[in-house]
Amino acid sequence: MARILAGKISDITPGKMTKITADGKEILVANIDGSYHAIDDTCTHSGASLSEGSLEGCTVKCGWHGAEFDCKTGKMSKFPAKIRDLTQYSTIIESDSIFLDL
Repeated sequence: MARILAGKISDITPGKMTKITADGKEILVANIDGSYHAIDDTCTHSGASLSEGSLEGCTVKCGWHGAEFDCKTGKMSKFPAKIRDLTQYSTIIESDSIFLDL
């Protein structure tokens, strides 16, 4: 398992999300009420970048077709068809930095 620097705490304020590329993966990192969560950034429906969608609470909504995923678990929470859940990654906060375990 590799530890990857995702950014600084000040870069991702509460209610915001960003995309990082690490270890060949595109990952969405979201700040939900001061807690940091990371999931795959690519929607499993049509391949859209979820970081280009919207974040409401702990739910990220794909900007292309509206699929919704829980940022804490990666589980699909709303879509008319069954699509694959996203991978969830552990986040570690050290000092003022956010790290992911990949």
